[in-house]
Amino acid sequence: MTAITTTKPTISIDELTAMLTERLPIERLVQDPLRRLAYGTDASFYRLVPSLVVRPETEQELVEVIGACREGNWPMTFRAAGTSLSGQAITDGVLIQLGRGWRDARVLDDGARIDLQPGVIGARANELLAPFGRKIGPDPASIASCMIGGIAANNASGMCCGTAQNTYRTLDSLRMVLLDGTVLDTADADSVAAFRQSHAALLDGLERLSTNVRTDLELAKRIRHKYRLKNTTGYALNSLVDFRDGVDILAHLMIGSEGTLGCITRITYQSVPEPPRKAAALIFFPDLGSACRATIALRGTGVAAVELMDRAGLRSVERQPGMPEQLRELPDGATALLVDVREEDGPRLEARIEEVGQALEGITTLEPIAFTEDPVSYALYWKVRKGLFPAVGAVRDLGTTVVIEDVAFPIERLEEGVAALTEAFKRHGYDDALLFGHALEGNLHFVFPQGFERPGEKERYQALMADVAQLVAVDFGGSLKAEHGTGRNMAPFVELEWGEEAYALMWQIKALFDPGHLLNPDVMLTRNPTLHLENLKPLPEADPIVDRCIECGFCEAVCPSRELTLTPRQRIVLTRERARLAALDELSDEERERRDAFEQSALYDIDVTCAADGMCGTRCPVGINTGEMVLAMRQERHVGKQELARRIGRHFSGATKIARGGLRAASLGRGIIGDALMARASQGVHKASGKRVPQWIPAIPAAAPIRVLKSSRPSAGASSTEGPRDSVVYFPSCATRVFGADKRDDSARAVMEIVLSLLDRAGYDVIIPEMPGHLCCGMAFSSKGMDNEATHKARELNRELLVASQNGRFPVLFDTSPCSLQVEGHLDERLKVQEPVAFAHDHLLPRLEVTPLDCKVAVHVTCSSHRKGLTDSFVELARACAREVVVPDGISCCGFAGDKGLRVPELTASSLRDLSGQVAGCDFGVSNSRTCEMGMTQHSGLTYHSILELLDRASQPTAQGGVSKERAVSL
Repeated sequence: MTAITTTKPTISIDELTAMLTERLPIERLVQDPLRRLAYGTDASFYRLVPSLVVRPETEQELVEVIGACREGNWPMTFRAAGTSLSGQAITDGVLIQLGRGWRDARVLDDGARIDLQPGVIGARANELLAPFGRKIGPDPASIASCMIGGIAANNASGMCCGTAQNTYRTLDSLRMVLLDGTVLDTADADSVAAFRQSHAALLDGLERLSTNVRTDLELAKRIRHKYRLKNTTGYALNSLVDFRDGVDILAHLMIGSEGTLGCITRITYQSVPEPPRKAAALIFFPDLGSACRATIALRGTGVAAVELMDRAGLRSVERQPGMPEQLRELPDGATALLVDVREEDGPRLEARIEEVGQALEGITTLEPIAFTEDPVSYALYWKVRKGLFPAVGAVRDLGTTVVIEDVAFPIERLEEGVAALTEAFKRHGYDDALLFGHALEGNLHFVFPQGFERPGEKERYQALMADVAQLVAVDFGGSLKAEHGTGRNMAPFVELEWGEEAYALMWQIKALFDPGHLLNPDVMLTRNPTLHLENLKPLPEADPIVDRCIECGFCEAVCPSRELTLTPRQRIVLTRERARLAALDELSDEERERRDAFEQSALYDIDVTCAADGMCGTRCPVGINTGEMVLAMRQERHVGKQELARRIGRHFSGATKIARGGLRAASLGRGIIGDALMARASQGVHKASGKRVPQWIPAIPAAAPIRVLKSSRPSAGASSTEGPRDSVVYFPSCATRVFGADKRDDSARAVMEIVLSLLDRAGYDVIIPEMPGHLCCGMAFSSKGMDNEATHKARELNRELLVASQNGRFPVLFDTSPCSLQVEGHLDERLKVQEPVAFAHDHLLPRLEVTPLDCKVAVHVTCSSHRKGLTDSFVELARACAREVVVPDGISCCGFAGDKGLRVPELTASSLRDLSGQVAGCDFGVSNSRTCEMGMTQHSGLTYHSILELLDRASQPTAQGGVSKERAVSL
């Protein structure tokens, strides 16, 4: 076996850091003990804390980082999203994160190919290809969160990918950086030619290995057999039999190499068709055996996917919101197959569905087979499947982790293999294990909660894994890692699966690329037989809101603070660490340093920079809203300010008048000294006050008018058929009562004026509740942890809205989306609260004649609209009113979060850093929250208005519309 020498670093981490500060900006080097812990966490059940986290933003910076680590003999690990499940993205060396700066994506050849950098989220690639009816081949369950770098480095596949559409099979070209700093671009003839000269020894070595393998008929046969299955165990040895040219071999070895041979900096995929017609069926069978037989019967039918879910798996999700009722009624032992069919048109889809029915004739099902094309039901079926792994984590015992592994059996032995695997679980006492997976490929995931603290648990786990490895890899000739990558959990078993000869071949490959074992050491290949039992992640009880979290990282892509401080997952990591340290009697020096750091920086990182927007809950498979945890922290921290909150709440009308007065004074000041000087002066005051005084920004609009227009109330005796249809209660939020139109747009009007104009034009009688200037939904208080006053204001509002709506007879329209979300669960059930976009889309559009404006409009869907499922309605409403609509990518929340855009302006600046480039060329922008519009205006170069103003400008009343008498009412 080729020797690989692993040596210790020759310089200290401080010396390495000093070396790197000469090559990178200091802010790209993370040394803080808390952030190193947070940033070093991935979705696996292992934990290592990196000695340094580096965030290069260009390929040249990456070359510099690799060079410095090589010079100092420091091990390094490359990281994209960190959603990997087997510990391949953690290190106690140098963690190199490829995020910002690595998100370039280009569609080529009318969608036939797509060129991607490693920081592009997989789902984004598919969004870009969708207009061409194409997608990338890999489709892992985490595609909305994982990044291309991880997809390629793990050769991830997924539900509909199989073995034909994974990265290895759909690779067009790639660009990479090797350990010696050399950059190779296989799409560039000059780069390839230069590489052939400079790295002739490496290419000769690969070609020699290829020749040896192809002449060893038994080994070549074994390799081909192994890749008939899904297989990511060890290096891609199929590259040695599929290709003869060294460059081709090298490129395909990089796929699935988990960052142990080099770093992929760009990859071009050959895209695959995405048929427009889709249908799915949840088919229930009495037992696992019959489901396996059904899978084999479906093998030749051309179905897109067959996903198996055993009874334990279905039980873990059956009580989640929206799950089909029949899940709860299934008998023990029942097993479901989610069968997905896709075609170009309706007749072909029907033929495919009929083919499925014929294939399953004679196999007993618990219910008749019923396919659906309904998008809601279709999405629900896939939600059942994709939510299985995190759902198990949510119901595990506190203090335990969740183990997930994925194996593949030869499809013809699937039923036999499943039975043997199930028996192994029972033999070792894992009665709560569940099975699910891509049955069409013989690929099954097994999941179970696992504690390691109690005596004997490590030994029990070790015995199970040894049995499973023997059973799958040897007895059945399957693969131990079908699609999740080898990682740390299966590295000790690679030789068992492949045999001594093939394993030695893998070490030879490693030696050609990385003789010093610096690239992600012990991942993929290891000589430590107990590696899978070491560095296990602690998951102590910390907070009831987040204790269910398994740190999968699905939440991170939508967090506005993800590149400023922490993501929701990372906030949970640090909260757990604080709880763990508090329970220890003795601390190591490193733990003591971490504990002390909590006092210095945790408040800013965990609390101050959290927008508490709830977007994390929309991506979390079990609905964890980390913002709720942060709000609870704020409530505890602001106990002494509750009396001040009570006074403000009791005099809320006066407080808003003072705010409007402040805006008038600011307008006067900017008129005298100009925006630039005004902004600099405000920044100085903001910093001098310790960020307690809000910072003025040029996007702050003028004060709202003191008086608003109000149409006549309907008489108490109005008919019940006319009242609910033609009358509406309008509640103007405190934001729209304070902030008026943007002064830089002469045509803009205050939101209150616009709402009343639209309602009047659409033929509605409008009722405004009494004391509108005093009322508030409570968000101004709850967002700061002042829940007592928030509850009081919600009760006040509830009382007045009941009176105004005649106990719910008339719907209640809020003009700001966040407020409509805030009152959910706080108002009387009889009140029919209307969110502004939903009301405009569903009720105003049908009453108005809309002529799209000849303009290009940028749309910002607020986090509250996302959470209410109104994204599509929002975009549809904008498209009805404008010639062209642009929805910027990667901006789910602007980070303004009430007044955080003024108190923590760096949060909004970080969240919207990429906005201006994406909306260049737009005439203006629209949203549905006055404060969010301010943040978007500040960072886009456009002026953002309420989307209701866009509708107002584009619309005229229909014949059914009406105009009613108007009068003024004071706020």
